[in-house]
Parts: sequence; structure tokens; C-alpha cells
Amino acid sequence: MTMNDSTSNNTTALAKVIYILLIVSTIIGFSGIVAVIMAYVNKDDSSEWLDTHYRFQIRTFWIGLLYACIGVFTFAIAIGYFILLFTVIWVIIRCSKGLKQLANNQPVKNLESWLFT
Repeated sequence: MTMNDSTSNNTTALAKVIYILLIVSTIIGFSGIVAVIMAYVNKDDSSEWLDTHYRFQIRTFWIGLLYACIGVFTFAIAIGYFILLFTVIWVIIRCSKGLKQLANNQPVKNLESWLFT
């Protein structure tokens, strides 16, 4: 294993940890903050295909936060419950698809999507 392979494996592992932290944030909210900070810190020092994962993770955090805020603000009219449930499912599916593409050493497809990818 060369030095570049070792570095690539470490950054891939870090991207995997960020995906897992985003999934955990559906239960423990502050882990999402840790994940987005890690993604911001590492996105500039990564290869092009891995950079798409960090950008995807950052977008997942911010869009998920937007959806969660909308859910909280509309909770009083009962639709908020469904929006929050959708947000949890949305984060899990997005991160699962990202993990699958990461495991195959592929860049994220359809990076700009607000849905699942």
C-alpha cells in the first residue's frame, strides 16, 4: 500500500464517519453539527470525487435543517409531524445512498438534488 492509498483510505473512512454522524443526528441532533464542521474542514483537501461526498454531506445537513425547522414551525397544525418524519427518512436514505457510492469509490450522482439523489 502506498502513501496515497493510505491517505485515500483515511479520507474515505472520514467521509463514512460523517455519513454515520448525519444518520445519528436524526436522534442526537448535535452530531449533525460535528458532521458538517468535519465536512467543511476536509472538503478542500480531498480528491475531486471525494469532494462531491463532502459537498453532498454539507447540503444534506443544511437542507435537513431547513426541513426540520419547517416541521417544527408547522407542528402546531399537525402537518409538522409528517414533515419531521419525512426529514428523518430523507436523511437516512440520502446518507445510505451516499455510503453506497462511497464504498464503490464513486462520486455522488446528482449532487444538486433536494430529494434523495
